[in-house]
Amino acid sequence: MYDNGVAADSIMGVEWVKSGASAPQGDCVEVAQLANGDVALRNSRHTGGPALVYTRSEFRAFVAGARDGDFDNMTV
Repeated sequence: MYDNGVAADSIMGVEWVKSGASAPQGDCVEVAQLANGDVALRNSRHTGGPALVYTRSEFRAFVAGARDGDFDNMTV
């Protein structure tokens, strides 16, 4: 449906969701579920910038890794 790098503001009819843990100045990634089940990610500070698009299974694997702490070393 959408290719990686598509302008995020050209993705219509979706609700972008931001984590409640995001910083007040907008330092966060926002996600949106697309009509075909794919998931788009964008930088909340650049809402018209490029969006990365992942399949549902790719996104599920990422979330599972985040829950398991696989990326904790990247937040230090």
